[in-house]
Amino acid sequence: MKSSATTSVATRCGRVLRLLGHLAVGVFIIATRYSRLAQAERAVVTRRWAQHALKILGVSIKVQGVNPGFYPPNTLLVANHVSWLDIIALNSCTVSRFVAKREIRDWPLIGWLAYAAGTLFIDRGNRRDASRVNQILAEAMQNGGCMAVFPEATTSDGSGLLPFKASLFEAALLAGGTVQPVSLRYQRPDGSLLLEAAYIDEISLLQSMGKVLSVPEIEIEICYGKPLKAGDGGLDNRFLLAEAARGEVARGLRLTLESPAASACQATSETGA
Repeated sequence: MKSSATTSVATRCGRVLRLLGHLAVGVFIIATRYSRLAQAERAVVTRRWAQHALKILGVSIKVQGVNPGFYPPNTLLVANHVSWLDIIALNSCTVSRFVAKREIRDWPLIGWLAYAAGTLFIDRGNRRDASRVNQILAEAMQNGGCMAVFPEATTSDGSGLLPFKASLFEAALLAGGTVQPVSLRYQRPDGSLLLEAAYIDEISLLQSMGKVLSVPEIEIEICYGKPLKAGDGGLDNRFLLAEAARGEVARGLRLTLESPAASACQATSETGA
């Protein structure tokens, strides 16, 4: 049975105050010394900050599969997208630089923090922009970086898995890197699906945060799928690579995908993306 209990007003206020203080610490670190740290040091700082943020929000992490490491080199991490919490959750285990839609760059404070932390921004409405981002992604991966994308290109409620956009998988082929599929499942302590964390429809970020703060306990199951070596085993184009990654993410979510014929139609519709 799903619990309908919510946190008290006092608990929510306490979480907000602690979260604001923790956010201020993050701003201070990024503004004063983050850019001077080596990449490995940045990864350690980022992971610690993410872990503490989740603790403040009453979020616990349950890991399934084999974590490739806290900052695996030449890796493109791909995951389903449910919430603004996704980035924090992933960084609490495997630190990555993310690709985000261009609009986030204009968000007050959060946009600056994302930019300063190394996020790459893509214009989803401009197909040519994918080529620019792919080149940057590939170069970063070849230099030992772990990059991350949400190939659904939007959020869902977590009960299903949207088609993957194949365009940014080209970076893994250019870099000769590894694609690491990861599934994110938001659930209650009893294992039932939690919909309150989903950042969907037309709700604002503040409204979404309010819904998250109202939940007493959130568990995020992070499942690492089988790593996929770009270019090997027949994975020699971005559509095949995207479909294989989607299959791994679906398995982690315990979902059954549509038929291969339907997937082929999706790949065909993306030609040129």
